[in-house]
Amino acid sequence: MNEEYGTDMEENKTDNKMNTATQKFLTFGDRQIILVGTAHVSAESIEEVKAAVRENNPDNVAIELDEKRLASIEDPDSWRKMDIVQVLKNKMGFLMLANIILAGYQKRMGEGTGVKPGEEMAAAIHAAKEAGIPQTMVDRPIGVTLKRAWSKNSLWGKCKLLATLLGTAFVSDDEDATPEKIEELKKNNEMDSLMKELSGYLPVVKEVLIDERDRYLASKIWECKGNRVLAVLGAGHLPGVQACLEKLAEGKISSDCSDIDSAPKKTAAAKISMWFIPLLIIALIAAGFYFGGKSKGWDMLSAWVIWNGALAGIGAAVALAHPLVILISIIGAPVTSLCPFVGIGLVAGLLQAVLKKPAVLDMENLQQDASSVRGFYKNRILRVLLVFFLSSLGSSIGTFAAGASLVASVTTFFNKIVSWIKGIF
Repeated sequence: MNEEYGTDMEENKTDNKMNTATQKFLTFGDRQIILVGTAHVSAESIEEVKAAVRENNPDNVAIELDEKRLASIEDPDSWRKMDIVQVLKNKMGFLMLANIILAGYQKRMGEGTGVKPGEEMAAAIHAAKEAGIPQTMVDRPIGVTLKRAWSKNSLWGKCKLLATLLGTAFVSDDEDATPEKIEELKKNNEMDSLMKELSGYLPVVKEVLIDERDRYLASKIWECKGNRVLAVLGAGHLPGVQACLEKLAEGKISSDCSDIDSAPKKTAAAKISMWFIPLLIIALIAAGFYFGGKSKGWDMLSAWVIWNGALAGIGAAVALAHPLVILISIIGAPVTSLCPFVGIGLVAGLLQAVLKKPAVLDMENLQQDASSVRGFYKNRILRVLLVFFLSSLGSSIGTFAAGASLVASVTTFFNKIVSWIKGIF
C-alpha cells in the first residue's frame, strides 16, 4: 500500500487550488478521491452534489447512507409497515425513539429551508443513476452506532445522553434553523466548534458518532472500486475522513473495521452484573428481616416498592399513559426491577399499545408529529414510545434510590451481622 499510494502524498497535500470549504480533492498515486461536504437540510448542498457528479464524472459515488436508510429513501412509505409491538418485543424501543427524535430534529431544521432531511443524498444517487455511475453506501448502520454509543457509556454518560435526546425532542420551535444558519454548518470553524463541545460533554458519544464513523466512512470509501471516487458526506466528517484516508494511503491504519462494525457483545462481567443488583437487593431485604426483625424488614421492603413503583408510575403519568398503564407501572416496577429479562417499560409500552391501539393516521403522521412536543403526545405510536421510555427511566432511578436507602438501613444493624458471623467461627 505504501509503494502504490504513499509516494504521491506530497502532491495530495499541495493540491489546494481545487479545494474549497466543502470540497476536498485527494490524490493517491493514480487514484483520486473527491470529498463533498454537505449540510443535511441545505438547498445549496443539493445543487452542489449534482454539479460535483456532473463535473467530475467519477467511476463511483460513495454515499453517507447505510442500506436501511437507502431503502427508506427509495420507499418513503416503508415506515408505515412498522409494528410498534414487535419493536418493543425485540428490545428496539430506545433505538427507535432515538432515531425518531433525531429525524424530527432534522425535519424542524429543514422546515426553514424547504428541504427534507437527506435530500442531498437522494440527489447524489439520482445524479449518479442518470449518468450511469455505480453508487456505494458507505455508512455504518444507525442501529449499530446507537447501540455502541449506549453500551460504551457509563451510567452518568447514559443519563447525559438521555437528557440530550429529550432536550433535542422538546426544543422550542422558535429555535428552528434559518437557511443562513444551515449554511453556517458547512463552515469548518463552526463545525469544529460543535465537535469540540460534543467531545467535552459526551466524549464517548463523540468517539462513536464522529471518530469511529470517520474511520468507517474512510475505509469504505477507500474500498470503493474505480480510480476516481466521489464521496458525499456531512460536512462535519470532512476533516476526519480526509485524515483517515491519508493514513490508509500511508499504511498507518487498516481498512478492516470489524472491531467497530457491530454492537459490543456483553462481557462475562456485564452478564453477571445483570443478576448482581437484583440478588443484592433481595439479600439486603432478607438481611433486614433476619437481623432487624419484621418491622425493619417490612420497612426495607416498603422502601423498595415505594421508590420503584412511585417513580415508574410518575414516568408513565408524565407520558400521559392510560390510567391502567400507570397503575400497572406502580405495581409491576418493583417486581420487574428484580428480573433482568423483562423491564417495566416493555410491560407498560405493550399495555399502552393494546389499550390505545395506534391507527393508520398515526403512522401516516409519524414523521410530522415527531417534530413537535404536541405531536409526541398526540400520536399514539410516539405515546407508546414515551410510556416505554419514561416508565423505564423512572424505574431505573427508583432502583438506585431504593438501593441506597436499603444500604443505609443495613448499616444500622451491621454490628449484629458482624457479631453473628463471629459467633459462627
